Amino acid sequence: MAIGSRTSGAGLRGIARWFIPSAADLIFIAFLALLAFTLLSVRLLSDAGIGWHIRCGQLILATHTVPRVDPFSSTMHGQQWFAWEWVFDVIVGWLDRAAGLNAVVLFAALIISGVYAWTFRLLLRRGTNLFLALALMLLSTSAAMIHFQARPHVLSWLFTLAWFWILESSAAQPGQAPSSTRARVLWFLPVQVLIWVNVHGGFLIGFVLLAIYWLDAAWNYLRSGRDRLEDILDRIQASQHFRSLTLVGLISAAVTLINPYGFKLHIHIYRYLSNRFLMDHIDEFQSPNFHYAAQKCFAALLLLTIVGLAARGRNASLSHILVVMFAIYSGLYASRNIPLSSILLVLVIGPWLSEAIEGYAGRRAIRQRFLILGQSSANFFQRIQAVEFTLRGHLWPLAAVVLICSIAAAGGVLGSAQLMNAHFDPKRFPVEAVSFLEKHEVRGPLLAPDYWGGYLIYRLYPKVQVVVDDRHDFYGEQFLKSYLKMIHAEAGWQEFLKQHPAQYVLVPKGSALESVLLENKGWTPFYSDDTATIFVPRSV
Repeated sequence: MAIGSRTSGAGLRGIARWFIPSAADLIFIAFLALLAFTLLSVRLLSDAGIGWHIRCGQLILATHTVPRVDPFSSTMHGQQWFAWEWVFDVIVGWLDRAAGLNAVVLFAALIISGVYAWTFRLLLRRGTNLFLALALMLLSTSAAMIHFQARPHVLSWLFTLAWFWILESSAAQPGQAPSSTRARVLWFLPVQVLIWVNVHGGFLIGFVLLAIYWLDAAWNYLRSGRDRLEDILDRIQASQHFRSLTLVGLISAAVTLINPYGFKLHIHIYRYLSNRFLMDHIDEFQSPNFHYAAQKCFAALLLLTIVGLAARGRNASLSHILVVMFAIYSGLYASRNIPLSSILLVLVIGPWLSEAIEGYAGRRAIRQRFLILGQSSANFFQRIQAVEFTLRGHLWPLAAVVLICSIAAAGGVLGSAQLMNAHFDPKRFPVEAVSFLEKHEVRGPLLAPDYWGGYLIYRLYPKVQVVVDDRHDFYGEQFLKSYLKMIHAEAGWQEFLKQHPAQYVLVPKGSALESVLLENKGWTPFYSDDTATIFVPRSV
């Protein structure tokens, strides 16, 4: 009887671990619910660019061809265009057709929730204290909030996390025996880059990480001794790892050519990222303004990184030091890099800070009662983390995904309650003005600020073409110089309108351009609300 009871209890424990959610599962569910059911769903649509991504994807689905010339603008219509994020476009285009913006927002929410749940899980795997891992993950999330948007860059967060995990898993520590399993995991990189290069230009970050670990392998090979047997084994292992990284890197680089545009895509990306005018004038490429909350969270991570480096000292590996340097530089260079920089920083400094805290607690535990308390706390954390890794069913996240997907498919309704209502914010976008244009069935080119262009394409394409939108790499430097002069109502602003005539001009309420158009005899107001004003030429 007693033996049977123990067996039954063990069986229940074995079954229970498939049904009890882990901390990472709960983080995933919490993020998913917040992003899908709260006002954060509207925030995910704060960038109008998702509009032209959706319409481009639907165009691909309709024609079964990736576009090579521009279909959306009146000024650049028919000119060469690189739809370099076409896989993402197809996904969101199909989702919008199937279930509207709720499905598009849900897709972005799934990616973001998965990224931060996985980040938390990796922090624990890398030896970070449970509560420190939670704090670092939340700090990283807070820093990234400014870029929580339904745009292709969120997939780059996922791929970067995967590349870091793979490169870390493949790198053996000194004294470890060579392993074919660690070498084989590297072959996931070429497979991932095949998708990544067709999803977002952030695939370049993967090659930066690959170069960092390649340099680390070379350094370990060069500095390894030849006197002891352990040193010789480390040298052989470093040599094998170096060759594996070299081969995988070359194959991954070749795989990036498998895209609709071949090597021309690489030339286009290089010209785009090396154009000083574009880098200096596109908001997301500006350095972070640390007066705002998200940027302050990133600054806090930078301070924690300094503490971690000081605590780790000379024991830090070359790869980790280089990853930290890259993350700091890229985050300070452009605010759009803050989410990726934050993720990389917390993954590296988490174990460092945990070791520093444990060491400090050990030195401070002079009195016996403090020593006992410290040991009890450490044992408590270890037990929780041990339990965390035994919970592997992940049934609750799967159930949450199925439930929310069914709600999105039903128009955001569960029973009689409207739970999901993803939409473009009418205070941020000219929702009512566009409805007015649709009602009057307007035709002809429509000029509006570039940051509204994607929304206009989403609402009005193919009946109306825009003069400009936020595809800055497509329009180029000279076009945008003239556009900026016009939109800021600077001297010579009328030249842009002469070169690129529009039948309707849609401008933000209270903007400088609205003021000069109101005073200009060539234009008359056609519609106005609290967000936008529409002007037409007096001859219309």
